[in-house]
Amino acid sequence: MNLRKGLLFLTTALLFGCEEQLELTNPNRPTTESFWQTSDEAIRGLSSAYAAFTQDGTYMRFFPMAVDIRADDYKGDSPWIDIVQISTFNVPATSAPLIWMWSNHYQAIWRANQVLTYVPDIEMEEDLKQRVLGQAYFLRGLAFFNMRMMFKSIPLITTLQEPENYNVSQASDEEIWAQIYSDFQMAKDRLPVTYANLTGPDQGQAGRATKGAAAGFLGKAYLYNQEWQRAADEFAEIIGYGVYQLVPNYRDNFTYLNENNVESIFEIQFSRETGGGIDLGWQGEPAPTWGQTSAQAITYGADGYGFSDVLPTTWIYQEYQQERTTDDQLDPRASASIAFYNPASGDTTIYGNPWLGRAGTTIPALAPGAIYPRKFTNDGMPDYLGGNEYDWRSGINYRLMRYADVLLMYAEALNELGRTADAYPLIQQVRDRAHLPDLATTQPGLGQQAMREQLAHERALEFALEGLRYYDILRWGWLYDADKLAMLRAHDPEFNNWVPGKEFLPIPQSELNANPNLNQNPSY
Repeated sequence: MNLRKGLLFLTTALLFGCEEQLELTNPNRPTTESFWQTSDEAIRGLSSAYAAFTQDGTYMRFFPMAVDIRADDYKGDSPWIDIVQISTFNVPATSAPLIWMWSNHYQAIWRANQVLTYVPDIEMEEDLKQRVLGQAYFLRGLAFFNMRMMFKSIPLITTLQEPENYNVSQASDEEIWAQIYSDFQMAKDRLPVTYANLTGPDQGQAGRATKGAAAGFLGKAYLYNQEWQRAADEFAEIIGYGVYQLVPNYRDNFTYLNENNVESIFEIQFSRETGGGIDLGWQGEPAPTWGQTSAQAITYGADGYGFSDVLPTTWIYQEYQQERTTDDQLDPRASASIAFYNPASGDTTIYGNPWLGRAGTTIPALAPGAIYPRKFTNDGMPDYLGGNEYDWRSGINYRLMRYADVLLMYAEALNELGRTADAYPLIQQVRDRAHLPDLATTQPGLGQQAMREQLAHERALEFALEGLRYYDILRWGWLYDADKLAMLRAHDPEFNNWVPGKEFLPIPQSELNANPNLNQNPSY
């Protein structure tokens, strides 16, 4: 059993995102006076906070895409102007996807705040109550983290605001990070390492936030602020839990097979089977027809099989060619991440069809030199109905953090602490799965700066097309380093449009119009 079944309560417990809507009396819908009375209602309210991360402005489609296409491993390739504008650092404040990302994340924050406000007063089993609160802290921290990384200057809303207090000013960067630290720490203090051996209605439910997820994102937040020792301590603790390891098949991290596996630290739950209907939950009030599926696969799917709105860059494809495996093969992560035509490696099909098409059929013929995303698409899944993505209903979970990320972040923290030699075995665990030679043999005795460069390479290959590359570029300061910026522009000419300040998205104009206390980000 997993969290998906808990999200079946979405349409009855969503709590509608805005408090003033509860002024309307509807006998078929709960109010704050009638809801938040029992442990069941606490869990249902928490499910609504999880559900906010399955909408278009969070992980159903647009947030992962917005992060992906601003890095050098992806580029925009769409007739939809909003995608191209985000990809080329030229997005106007009136762009609709900005509003979706902003509103859906604050919807998640609002719902988490409701849990944190009302659940403490519910008479229920104390351990279960603490787990519910811990998950709400985690989800709020995740929303604040995402907003900080994409918009930078954001309001911190940690209570249920009265109407006269809606116009909240933006917090300082120090205050935002302090809140993120606090939320993940509060979550970590309340969450179990695993739900397998608990007693209660959440017993055995995969997909819920755990102590490892909270520690992982807390460590990541410390790492992004160069608090190396605090980051290292969190990652060492996660390793010490003894519940995580790398799965043998790298591809298992990006399909609907083997989800919530031993490598997964936290993932957003999607399903073709769970939910009240088959429609995607785009925007607005939840409807009985909404399902719990993702639109990312059709957005990323290759020409003729999906919309091909984004493409891998030639640079990331070529980066996989830099080092051969111990048996002189192409890095297996290449074909798990990117769909390409290469008879020498056996890559000659896409969605089960010949790459070059078949005469006398409607099977599309793709250019031999074309490359497309494979991660988080259904390409290669033999039992996937339809053989393409055009039903808009992918059930692939979106993996936010994997154990491989913990290992490489820990290695990075140790290198920055002057313990470069100790980083080698952590990196090698990730390389071993890719059948790459021993780094300590091929590149022994790397200094701190050389190891930084090596880690950047290792992270690019391990996490290509997973939404992490752009965050890495930002936190390493590459956009403000002339040599690194020139390198990024060589990797992806879209970086030619970047000017200082535009590494962050603009505050949506509709928010500026509604809230006089907000200020636009610089350069917009």
